[in-house]
Amino acid sequence: MGVSSKFIDKAAQHYSSLFLLPSLKKALVALALLSICGGGLSTVILFPSLFGVANGFLLGFSLFFTNLFFDHVVSALVLRRDPIYVLRRTVVLSLFCWLFWSIFIFLGVVLAFFFDLSWWVKLCVVGFSAVLILRLVVLFSSSSVNYIRIFAAAIVQPFSCMIPFMIFWTHTNDMLVFRILPFFIISLAVSIVSSFSFVSIIGQTGQRAVGISSISLFRAFLLNWVAGLNKPFESLLENLGEEQDIEVDLLRFDSSKPKAAVIVPSVHPGPFNNIGSSLLPSMLKEAFETKFHCGACVPLGILGHELDLASQIQNQKIINSIVEPAKFRVSGDKATPFVTASDGPATASCQIFGDAALLSFTLAPKTTEDLPQELGLFVRKEAEKHRIKCAIVVNAHNSINEIANMEEALDALQRAAAICLEKAASLKPLPFEVGVATVTPKEFSLKDGMGPGGITVLAVRVGRQKTAYVVIDGNNMVSGLREKILSCLTSFGFHESEVLTTDTHAVSAVALSRRGYHPVGEAISHEKLIGYVKEAASAAMDDLERCKVGWLRVTVPKVKVIGKACIESLSLLTDTALQKAKKAAFQIFTLSGVILMLILMIF
Repeated sequence: MGVSSKFIDKAAQHYSSLFLLPSLKKALVALALLSICGGGLSTVILFPSLFGVANGFLLGFSLFFTNLFFDHVVSALVLRRDPIYVLRRTVVLSLFCWLFWSIFIFLGVVLAFFFDLSWWVKLCVVGFSAVLILRLVVLFSSSSVNYIRIFAAAIVQPFSCMIPFMIFWTHTNDMLVFRILPFFIISLAVSIVSSFSFVSIIGQTGQRAVGISSISLFRAFLLNWVAGLNKPFESLLENLGEEQDIEVDLLRFDSSKPKAAVIVPSVHPGPFNNIGSSLLPSMLKEAFETKFHCGACVPLGILGHELDLASQIQNQKIINSIVEPAKFRVSGDKATPFVTASDGPATASCQIFGDAALLSFTLAPKTTEDLPQELGLFVRKEAEKHRIKCAIVVNAHNSINEIANMEEALDALQRAAAICLEKAASLKPLPFEVGVATVTPKEFSLKDGMGPGGITVLAVRVGRQKTAYVVIDGNNMVSGLREKILSCLTSFGFHESEVLTTDTHAVSAVALSRRGYHPVGEAISHEKLIGYVKEAASAAMDDLERCKVGWLRVTVPKVKVIGKACIESLSLLTDTALQKAKKAAFQIFTLSGVILMLILMIF
């Protein structure tokens, strides 16, 4: 796995925790239990009588309905333009606040039981201040509305929930309640200063690392993962990215009309979800198929995350650059049989169509992750020695089971490539047939690790040899699954086959897993997947026709990519900001707590 891949996958693992929020129904039940039982038990412990029980549960119900009413107000009015804070997330925020607040309330009840009632009141008020700080920090960090609305949304819930407490306390000790009233004004000031200081310190971490506030980046992440909005984050990537010329290779097969295409852009389909070029393989496939009414597949090239595109605008540049000029005359009428060569863990596969070679690499069953660009350059030079005009190089990206060291495997990959090219070039070219079919399983989703491009099988017959290129729109696959598919295809009548994935990162950061995504076969039944592969392979065989072939290499100038330095800085920022947050939280909030406790002792 490349350095950039490690960093981006590590970031995806952190942000997958954003999906742990409970449903609205569960949050409401938990909030009701916490406020009703909490209020009831507090008063029963301090006032063990029928009167105490009745007042306790009255207090609890008042807290719940007050909380619920003002959560509706906050969601529908105060934060109505914020796509994150729908009612469910507003209620969940209040639930977490109540969990935090309950710690102070419980501690106050225990101290009041052994000493006097003032401890319950004082600890509850300190808890109020802690919740206010928490809400201010969360809303400052995540909400995209203006500061006035953020401030209003932060204070409404804790202040409104203090009303039932104040009414109850008035009946027990009205002088104590009167004495602590000025504390609320002081608490508000301390909470604003401490929360704003904390958010500012965290924001400066990103400013120093990449020139953009960590808070702005975090909001953009949230808007994407929570609300599916890609523009806020992509606008940041456009500003941070760098321009680079991008090559796109196309191998097109025609019968009496366009038949099939293999498209390999020098673009990495990342970094995650619907950001940048994550969906490019399926988008490019769909655009080409719509234009030419034929099958297409988009396997991964030899590159890494440094060539992630910055936005959908850049995606469209790539699509237009290859789809528009792809209507050219094809003339190559012969192809060599499919051959393979191995060296240690490395396996190279090659087939020459006309004067273009299609060559793929795998380290399966060992991990096959992003491969260095220098491998592609090596293959091109080797191809020139055999008078091959175009070498289209593909990373099969079809096995993952542990961390791999690509640098150590590079020599073996190069040796396998040289042997494979020599073997293919020595064979006699023959007329060939091509068939293609795509199956899109409705039961497999992005969360399962299957992209919208589905499963495409390109079948090729040269002489008696039948070959299947299986291209799955996913981010790698579990070790061993490739071999199961190859075995199935052999028993199905294919002499040679290879399984490729697109490495689409549309499946990243949409599921809870240790990697932040599911490789193909981790969450999908192997038997069902192989069944769909057989279905596509059968349809591709039925579609076989005599074909000609042609190739095209296009250079797209000034495409905005994220760049290696930027992607590593952004991904490292996740851990850096978390460490900074832990340190700053301890310092700032401990100091705030001490100040508030000292002030409260005066009243």
